[in-house]
Amino acid sequence: MTLNIDTPAPARKTGPSRSSGRRGAGRGGSGLARFDLRATPYFLVSPYFLLFALFGLFPLVYTAWVSLHDWELAGDKTFLGIDNYVELIADETFWNAVLNTVGIFVISTIPQLVLALLLANALNKRIRGRLFFRLGVLLPMVTSVVAVAVVFTQLYGRDYGMVNWFLGLFGAEPIEWQNQSWSAWLAISTMIDWRWTGYNAIILLAAMQTIPKDLYEAASLDGASATRQFWQITVPMLRPTLIFVVFVSTIGGLTLFAEPVMFEGSPLMTGGATGQYQTVAMFIVKEAFRDFDMGYASAAAWMLFALILVGILINYSFTRRIGGKK
Repeated sequence: MTLNIDTPAPARKTGPSRSSGRRGAGRGGSGLARFDLRATPYFLVSPYFLLFALFGLFPLVYTAWVSLHDWELAGDKTFLGIDNYVELIADETFWNAVLNTVGIFVISTIPQLVLALLLANALNKRIRGRLFFRLGVLLPMVTSVVAVAVVFTQLYGRDYGMVNWFLGLFGAEPIEWQNQSWSAWLAISTMIDWRWTGYNAIILLAAMQTIPKDLYEAASLDGASATRQFWQITVPMLRPTLIFVVFVSTIGGLTLFAEPVMFEGSPLMTGGATGQYQTVAMFIVKEAFRDFDMGYASAAAWMLFALILVGILINYSFTRRIGGKK
């Protein structure tokens, strides 16, 4: 007799298979990788924008808000609208500070950039002790601006200054360097040039070393002189760096503060008896922390900001023409 025993078939698994799990993990992993690839650059650059928002954008917005008020340093705050700006436009002292700032900027920045360009070109040549001279041009950057101002103030002294002594060798009368606008501008400009010419020269030198040597060799084979190579090859190839240097010099020149303050030698921030070398930055500090009128000082700060923008646009219109570009 035969027994027929039906054995039940093994139950099929209803869960996901290993291959489908791997495919799901692959899809999740690729999505995470795409998110990581897109988000990481923003995460890496976010500290700059956070710091700019905290220390750059917020002060700008807050200063604009303060400039619309009669805002004393430790007193009442009254909304005035644009009255501070209207009063500032009619203020002769402010425009005198603007004239001084622009005058010092022009007679200091133009010679400074020309000297920096020529100095960088000289340091780019094969000369003995080239490293020593390259390091030497950075020595003024190590010196404190206070020490620089004290030394130059002594050099431009009326009775015992070396500059007047040298001019006296040619029969010139002693000059009161602090009493006239042109003399004070010239004295302050020499401080600025002595301190910043080497800095700009090193930046231009670094850019010169990136210019391919093949261009100079080809120009030499064509019979171009060293002077023509400098103006036809070096200067046009330096155009982006020159624009950067001009922008930085414009910002620094129009916000000039330390040199004229030390040249004055007093905390009054008036720039001389008649304000003959008071800059806009000195005017702002005087209004804010000596006269305690924060609203008026904030309006002057925004006017200085507009002046810097105008100066940058004017300088860019000139520098962008270097190399024949319009």
